[in-house]
Amino acid sequence: MKLSDGVMGKTYLVVRVEVAERITRRLEALGINEGIPVLVMNRKKNGTVIIKVRGTWLALGTKIASGIEVKEAAE
Repeated sequence: MKLSDGVMGKTYLVVRVEVAERITRRLEALGINEGIPVLVMNRKKNGTVIIKVRGTWLALGTKIASGIEVKEAAE
């Protein structure tokens, strides 16, 4: 599933990042790598997804969030 489809309050593991190379490098610098857990904190009406990764809150636009494939983390 895509991160843009994530449910508020659930934790997901990043499986793959499929966006432009420069954006991929920026996301990696921010800590969004394969196998890293991300918590969906909020979803805005315009499609923006607010996540918490490694203690930092990030807002990702719809295009970027749609390019991040995730799976549900085991609780």
